[in-house]
Amino acid sequence: MWEQVRQAPFFHFLLAKKGVSVILIEQHKDIAKEFRGEHLNEEGEKVLRKHNLYSKIEKLGLLKMEVVEYWKNGKLFKMIQPEEKIGHLGIHVPQAHLLSVIIDEAGKYENFSLMTSTKVIDLLKDEDGHFIGIKAKKHGEEMNIYSSIIIGADGRYSIVRKKAGIETAIRKHGYDLLWAKVPAPHDWKPSIKMAEIDGYQLALFTQTKGFVQIGWNIEQGSFPKIRKQPLEEFLLKFIQAFPELEETVRKHITSWEDFVLLDVHSNFTEVWKKDNVLLIGDACHTMTPTGAFGLNSALVDADRLAECIEPGNINESKLIQCEKQRKEEVKKLLDLQIEKEKNFANQFIIIE
Repeated sequence: MWEQVRQAPFFHFLLAKKGVSVILIEQHKDIAKEFRGEHLNEEGEKVLRKHNLYSKIEKLGLLKMEVVEYWKNGKLFKMIQPEEKIGHLGIHVPQAHLLSVIIDEAGKYENFSLMTSTKVIDLLKDEDGHFIGIKAKKHGEEMNIYSSIIIGADGRYSIVRKKAGIETAIRKHGYDLLWAKVPAPHDWKPSIKMAEIDGYQLALFTQTKGFVQIGWNIEQGSFPKIRKQPLEEFLLKFIQAFPELEETVRKHITSWEDFVLLDVHSNFTEVWKKDNVLLIGDACHTMTPTGAFGLNSALVDADRLAECIEPGNINESKLIQCEKQRKEEVKKLLDLQIEKEKNFANQFIIIE
């Protein structure tokens, strides 16, 4: 059985471990090149521990969040501590660490292979219209790769989903997100910090190797207009929210080019399997950054769906049951994201 999987190292690691022949197709030369979610929650941690990967990733470096803070007008407003049995409020796991461990573990199996610098451009069909593989391009040359199952794990703009003719419902959330990263000040505590100022929502995520990632919500489609303004006016709002970061922000954010713009939307695909095509992760349920559910949900997808596949066989009844359960779980998470976004401002209100 050939498995064609793109940007889903964990899933095909699980399949390779079960004896399934797997080919991972990655369009970039470096599999960790594109931005992916790096925030692990309790659910994602549990999946990685289940498959003996967590300790290996931990050796390369990760960072547990010790507190979630809400800041208002430059002052600490509210603090949330982790439950003792969990011991953290999320874990920053650099994507390079996560992916390198998974790829190394998958590479121990002879039935696993990785093709980088290879882009999927179409799906192959037989005379009866069944999907039988992919057409890909590597260094300008086209090739056909035949597969009994085609796994579309190629993200929110999935080419596999598109070429399979599977529709997805897209929901805009009314905002876009500006990302930036700056060195953390000395003695910065591993934390997640939230703030609201002049209608802007700000979030800080402490990262490994002494960095702070900034997530800055802006009105949907407003960045072209915002970047015409002086950068100083924009930074002043941030400095007002987090005065202790003034020095590092002024030093490391000197132009609009220091921000990365994320077009925020979620989507949900009712059809996860069509003929020999199976979708997982963002390809069938893109989530917004709110709550950092994306990475963890994809890990759960892979863990559950891999149980339905054996060498030369798919347990269709088990797959149908698994898909139904995951759809219900994912829809709840998508609804939870909407609720969190709507109620963000309420976190800064004192209830008597």
